[in-house]
Amino acid sequence: MISEQLLKEMQEDAIDRLLRSQSADGMWRGALSSSAISTAVSVFALQRINPDKYSVHIHAGVQWLLRTMKSDGSWGDSVESPANMTATLLTYVSLFAVGQAPAQARQYLDEHLGGDSEEALTHSVLRYYGRDLTFSVPILMMCALAGLITDWKKIPTFPFELAALPQRLFRYLNLPVVSYAIPALIAIGICQMRKRGGLLAPFRRLFVAKAMRVILRMQPADGGFLEAAPLTAFVSMCLAESGFREHEVTLRCAAFLVDTVRSDGSWPIDTDLSAWLTSLAAKVLPTNVSDYDALATKIKRNATTTVHPFTAAAPGGWGWSDLTGSVPDGDDTSAALVALHHLTHAQCCSEVDNGLRWLIRLQNNDGGMPTFCKGWGKLPFDRSTPDITAHAILAMGLWLPSLEGKLKNEVLKSFQRMIAWMQKTIITASQPQGWTPLWFGDQDAEDEKAPVYATATAIDYLMSAQHPEATSLAESQLGFILSTQNDDGGWGGNKGVRSKVTYTCRALAALKHFPNQNEEVRLRGWTYLYQRFKDDTLYDREPVGLYFSRLWYSEELYNVLFLLNALKGTIE
Repeated sequence: MISEQLLKEMQEDAIDRLLRSQSADGMWRGALSSSAISTAVSVFALQRINPDKYSVHIHAGVQWLLRTMKSDGSWGDSVESPANMTATLLTYVSLFAVGQAPAQARQYLDEHLGGDSEEALTHSVLRYYGRDLTFSVPILMMCALAGLITDWKKIPTFPFELAALPQRLFRYLNLPVVSYAIPALIAIGICQMRKRGGLLAPFRRLFVAKAMRVILRMQPADGGFLEAAPLTAFVSMCLAESGFREHEVTLRCAAFLVDTVRSDGSWPIDTDLSAWLTSLAAKVLPTNVSDYDALATKIKRNATTTVHPFTAAAPGGWGWSDLTGSVPDGDDTSAALVALHHLTHAQCCSEVDNGLRWLIRLQNNDGGMPTFCKGWGKLPFDRSTPDITAHAILAMGLWLPSLEGKLKNEVLKSFQRMIAWMQKTIITASQPQGWTPLWFGDQDAEDEKAPVYATATAIDYLMSAQHPEATSLAESQLGFILSTQNDDGGWGGNKGVRSKVTYTCRALAALKHFPNQNEEVRLRGWTYLYQRFKDDTLYDREPVGLYFSRLWYSEELYNVLFLLNALKGTIE
């Protein structure tokens, strides 16, 4: 049986690791895993923009891709990930473009896609991503730019001219891409028009100048759209092919790619998650090792103060990073509000008031919380999602007692609508089915889903809100967490899936709210984690994060932060 002393041993080690990973500027920046997809598309983009100027970066990226190829000729999203169709195809295309495509990779595509013919590529990619064209069309565009697709009419068309309309209308247009992908819609659409021509091409050209002004306005100061190498690279390769090789947007994209490449020649999926990680760290560090006032100031400064050029979001929200390419979203705004409640001992301020109003404006008509934009079509990233909604319930629930007047009434109304939406998501069955997250998954699961993460996280948030209806929601799903524990004491993303530190920590964070129940389950879970600690595998990277369009990543601080969250209140 594991003792409290052993738990304290793990806690002290995790706190030490977390403190040592704090940046000189007071933030936690972590380290996202290097990505085959990011590296492949960045290498390809730089090659299309100026192969001579960027030859050093192109060569280093090619060498990294060749070194990380699996024995069967495939690549995963991260080096820890299993083979992935998208990662393998994009890497093959990038290497094909520079004349270094390995024979093993071609053989892998023959076996899994039926080859690299136009028909095989278009059919496989469009089938894989379905009606969401956000990532499938950029992939096919890259294939076309490399010469693997010659019939441009096989690629669905992006209506770039719609970007000339007022941004507030975008949500009503039923666009084929999600809210964050407007720059790709513009760049790819212009490139398609130039390549395909057609009767309407002269008319469509009239909108190019306006569309380019829109994309320039959306581009952040550092040049990186969403701080993400894939989106930035897709935009720049298409603009370069469309005659905009020397345009300010293209050159700033290239500068971003050069600034974010790693010493080994690779690129991560995104620059960092600094705002998200700092909010999580602020909640788990004890007062004797952390300057709460300084942390609160850091978090307040990361709130947006102007209308965001990318999504037209009003001021007041938080994004995942303090860098200029970050975009405010529901999960990071809730995390910042929860952290500020802890750090300031529930002292209201303008940033908190604005953040709460921002969440209210974001709330979908169905009562749930999306990620970026309210009611933007039916694509996943702007649908209501349980764990983000539960996070907002916690943020609002914590601050409600400190509010007054109109804002308090608005927050209470929003809070109650979220509770009602969460109640509707519960599947009536003899055994709880759990909730499924949007931004986390399990590569070992047959369907790649991780209901353990969403359910455990939601339970933790709902119980921490200390509201009767929230508590009732959490209790209704507790059985799912209990039913999914593995024989080794840990949890995977779903029942029967290999145990992971990330999900075990999340499950134990949920169970700590029921200290007088299920003691044996909790002891087995902590024993699993302590054994991983003794085996020196507790902090091993686990690709559990899902980026846009099913791109996997790991983050070096997740296990540290999630462990400390599970321990907080367990042994204090």
